[in-house]
Amino acid sequence: MAAEDTASTRLGAGRQHLRPLKRRGLVLLRLTAIVFAVLVFCEFLIYYLVIFRCSWPAVKTPADAGGLGTPEPVLRAMFLADTHLLGAVRGHWLDKLRREWQMERAFQTALWLLQPEVVFILGDVFDEGKWSSSQAWADDVGRFWKIFRHPPHVQLRAVAGNHDIGFHYQMNTYKIKRFEKVFNPEKLFSWKGINFVMVNSIALEGDSCDICSGAEAELLEISHRLNCSREEHRPQECGDRQRLPASAPILLQHFPLYRRNDANCSGEDAAPPDEKYTPFKERYDALSQEASRKLLWWLRPRLVLSGHTHSACEVLHGAGVLEVSVPSFSWRNRNNPSFIMGSVTATEYALAKCYLPCEDMVLTTYCTAAGGLVLLTLVHAGLVASPFHFGWNMLRKFKTTPGTSLEPLSFSHSLFTMRPVVKDSHSQGTEIYRDFP
Repeated sequence: MAAEDTASTRLGAGRQHLRPLKRRGLVLLRLTAIVFAVLVFCEFLIYYLVIFRCSWPAVKTPADAGGLGTPEPVLRAMFLADTHLLGAVRGHWLDKLRREWQMERAFQTALWLLQPEVVFILGDVFDEGKWSSSQAWADDVGRFWKIFRHPPHVQLRAVAGNHDIGFHYQMNTYKIKRFEKVFNPEKLFSWKGINFVMVNSIALEGDSCDICSGAEAELLEISHRLNCSREEHRPQECGDRQRLPASAPILLQHFPLYRRNDANCSGEDAAPPDEKYTPFKERYDALSQEASRKLLWWLRPRLVLSGHTHSACEVLHGAGVLEVSVPSFSWRNRNNPSFIMGSVTATEYALAKCYLPCEDMVLTTYCTAAGGLVLLTLVHAGLVASPFHFGWNMLRKFKTTPGTSLEPLSFSHSLFTMRPVVKDSHSQGTEIYRDFP
């Protein structure tokens, strides 16, 4: 009998020993589930939730206006700028990991949800292309294609920026050729009856250097072909070259056309107030006035899209030609990155902006979750009272009999002692204060 009692005592003691272990394991499992849920939300789901709100803008077609005939095909084009993939010199591994993951998730989510047909990157694809070695360049290109991978039916094209090939005094033929080897070197791209002209704006210095002269000659040739395509009766000097669509082109470049500053730019992703009135330096912050006039005169575009400033802006040039500066696509340059969605036909276009998740919102979510995990851990360890139990005990202390009201906290006995006010009907309007346990 004594042996049975001893065995029962040991079994009970073993069960009591296992209970704390089970509780600890359950708490650890809950904490792990919370961490996993926060990671999934901040690194995956948030991109779907934010980009899901974006939609392609509607563009007018002759059929919409009551016209007859076949409606014009609509091209869905996505425009983004200044990805600035970090290189081997200035790229900290944590900065690379965080910002490149953000761009990868944003781009892949946009591809899946929005289904664009063509993607244009408006320069500064890489951050250190202006000085990177052959091996560093190859590594950066490999990372780029991993981040911006896309199916074969989606075309991706890019124009060169000052960080890709250097400013005028840094660029050379070798850097230009290796950039064009990665991205299609064609400066004139036509699809669905729409002409896009992609300009190396770094080469529009106007000093007659070999690269600059070659770039201007190429633009003059494109101008000649576009003018010939607009003529109903083809002039003899146009020759037998394949005719382009008779559509005013869309101009794509890195440097914006000349403007004094960003003072007239507005919107939540415009330049900060302390930068708006900073004068733009020609050939550095924007094209020169002379180069801007040449482009508008030679190409007669209906729309201009540019990057470089990392901020949004809309400017009207000449006879009402709209230029849209596309903000940076990377958290490294903006807290609220975005890209432009364009529905384009041969004669019309409509643009809409799609914002990406804000970096501070993601960081706030992480900090809030971390604070909650710390609090739960302290509660489990018994170092802090549970907020639920604390509130329940407070409510129990505040319970009073009918006809009583509560006065503010009194510190005469303890921090959490309330002094209810009881009105005695025999006191002729006076109030008798009694302490309740």
